[in-house]
Amino acid sequence: MTVRAYTCASCGAPVDPRAQRCPYCQQVLVHQGQADAQQEPPGPTEPPRAAAGAVVFERVTEPVEGAFSLAMPQGWSTEGGIQRADLTRQMIDAQAIEAKLDFSVRRDPAGTVMIRWCPEMKYCDVRSSPAAMMGFFPPGSNYQGMTVSPVLPARDFLINVVFPWAHPRAAGAETVAHEDQPLLVQRYKERTAALGVQTGGFQYDGATVTFRYTEEGRAYEEKAQVVIENMGLMAGGMWSNKDTLLIRAPLGELPTWEPILRHIQESVQIDPRWLAREIVSQEFLSRSFHTAQQASIARDRRMLEIQHQIQAIDREITRHRVETNAEIMNDNYLTLMDLEEYVNPYTNEPEVGSNQWHHRWVSEDGAEFYTDMEEDDPNISGLLNRTDWRRTPLRPRRPL
Repeated sequence: MTVRAYTCASCGAPVDPRAQRCPYCQQVLVHQGQADAQQEPPGPTEPPRAAAGAVVFERVTEPVEGAFSLAMPQGWSTEGGIQRADLTRQMIDAQAIEAKLDFSVRRDPAGTVMIRWCPEMKYCDVRSSPAAMMGFFPPGSNYQGMTVSPVLPARDFLINVVFPWAHPRAAGAETVAHEDQPLLVQRYKERTAALGVQTGGFQYDGATVTFRYTEEGRAYEEKAQVVIENMGLMAGGMWSNKDTLLIRAPLGELPTWEPILRHIQESVQIDPRWLAREIVSQEFLSRSFHTAQQASIARDRRMLEIQHQIQAIDREITRHRVETNAEIMNDNYLTLMDLEEYVNPYTNEPEVGSNQWHHRWVSEDGAEFYTDMEEDDPNISGLLNRTDWRRTPLRPRRPL
């Protein structure tokens, strides 16, 4: 017996063939056989939508400071963004130097399908400190803005810190899987090295944990990841969480939604101008500026230098990725994340996209269209009211 899988033509979500409305976007569903029976008078022309089984991604910008942009499925929404300490009301401490990011992309307002970036927090392991040995800084206390705590393995940090913070009302939570992830550590170290950050002597630990739990009466499955950076004695015991990320969907649906959520994750593009400002801000806040005038002059000069440096690094990373023989590790990471590398027909530069569809198209401003149908040409249908779609071929691999 052949069973037909139904998807919502509006958002691409899997739906029960007996349902009258999509449970995610509330779009009225018209199944095959019903359309012919409905003889409604012609109404206003609606914007063309993607065919069933296809997904349209639109590029959106982080709303608070424009720190980055990412690809988001059409009809989804974002919540949160960059957070900063109010230095007019508090002293500069270790926690206040950096911008924090608490940001999510949601399928619906309740976040039933969601990817969330969690803020980096500073901690301090003071066990080797004479003051701690005298009982001045017990675990949980505050030391220069940091929470006092022994260094936690990445797995324990996700279970004992991240999950309770992200889901204070969760019930019946259980850990169903966990893995050490040295590849996440390697990717983080590559990015920091490209920015000229010295991490020699630091210790790292990466992990992923899969949870199941109930929240607001709905059962969920969630995957969490983190990289723990331990700066050790050279930084007075400071350690922090890097690249902390959560993805979730209703129980049983995560395999369906994970390729889309992973594509959102990998589509992030940081604004070099924002990054330059942030690096300079951190440098000068950590030194407690000498004077406002000197800081302003030096900040502008340093920001321009770092912006040029970042642009040069981006060009070097692209060239190095294409011309070196690191294809094996790169392909392993793409397979792990359900991704593929394409060549953008507008820039002729490699870029990462999902590998869950057979065909991919992009527009000049970065919109994406995925489909399994060879004949699906978004230029013919006028998808998003545009005709500048171009097919993106796979990036040729170097022979090993």
